[in-house]
Amino acid sequence: MSDALMTTYNRLPVAFSRGEGAWLWDSQDKRYLDAISGIAVCGLGHAHPEIQNAICDQASSLIHTSNIYRISHQETLGERLCDIADMERVFFANSGAEANEAAIKIARLYGNRRGIKNPTIIVMEQSFHGRTLATLTATGNRKVQAGFEPLVQGFARVPYDDIQAIEEIAKNNSSVVAVLVEPVQGEGGVNIPADDYLNRIREICDRHEWLMMLDEIQTGMGRTGKMFSHQHNRCLPDVMTLAKGLGNGMPIGACLARGAAAEVFAPGNHGSTFGGNPLACRVGLSVLDVIESSDLIIRAAKLGARMQAGFEEKLGGLEGVTEIRVSGLMIGIELDRPCGELVTLALEQGLLINVTAESVVRLLPPLIISDEICDEIIEKVAALIIAFL
Repeated sequence: MSDALMTTYNRLPVAFSRGEGAWLWDSQDKRYLDAISGIAVCGLGHAHPEIQNAICDQASSLIHTSNIYRISHQETLGERLCDIADMERVFFANSGAEANEAAIKIARLYGNRRGIKNPTIIVMEQSFHGRTLATLTATGNRKVQAGFEPLVQGFARVPYDDIQAIEEIAKNNSSVVAVLVEPVQGEGGVNIPADDYLNRIREICDRHEWLMMLDEIQTGMGRTGKMFSHQHNRCLPDVMTLAKGLGNGMPIGACLARGAAAEVFAPGNHGSTFGGNPLACRVGLSVLDVIESSDLIIRAAKLGARMQAGFEEKLGGLEGVTEIRVSGLMIGIELDRPCGELVTLALEQGLLINVTAESVVRLLPPLIISDEICDEIIEKVAALIIAFL
């Protein structure tokens, strides 16, 4: 481990030198099955040929210009994303946290222009929206907030999947301007709400003229079996944030908006030096090309059902396994005890997994995996959990 790096991560004792598809090789040429995709980033797998070609081709011509000039790839990507998502405008950033910062600023400007002083955004317990000061305040995890006080004002927190709690705030807080929510909570433990949760939030927002803002950073780009997870509910947000799978490893974030939310920003209200640069947007376009010209989204839904059935068969009813939660290729296996050591045990066996919320084994495999690789993940993860319990 290098002493030159700040100790912001408890890094595992492995360094990867190359990847292909769902596989990674370390510096000793040991092969690993990647069942987390860089935390839902490399949805198309490692070293995808079309993404590789896009990076090389664009890097050989133009990587960066300032946003004070037009950027053709940015305009094309913005148009395509708005068309796919049925949104109207987009702001490009470099990460999910930055995309959520843009959403928070949109909500505050929206409120202030309606004459609401100290506008408030409703956020959820167990949520995760980023690590900037505003987004870690919005995040419903005290651990990531500790030590960074004073936090940003203007957030009201309620339990996830609790519509009545939102209704209670609506009765008692006239400063609310928006609700920010993940369609499925990722870092919180792959928490899947009631089927009508988003639809009921949409109705409440319409009734009170609030913005419905969806953080689709982990759930978007086909991960749950739809291009965007809210499409399962057939409802539209006013603001939606993307990142992770949009760049397949290239840093890019996007904040999309429609209606009144799309008209809030004016020149000088927000900006980014690197956001929407030619290289990142060219890669984003290539990611869309690959997804839209394939059956990967349909496959994500089918593979999720295959994993659900496989894990239920091997782990369902097993003492110590609390619940198995699946939304496409977002899989959470909750145990009745902390299980962080499973990450190291899996690594020793050539498998990359993640444990979140202390007791949830989280799997986010690439969308490009075969049935055989899907079954291999099921076998290996189930064996690890059974041995652990």
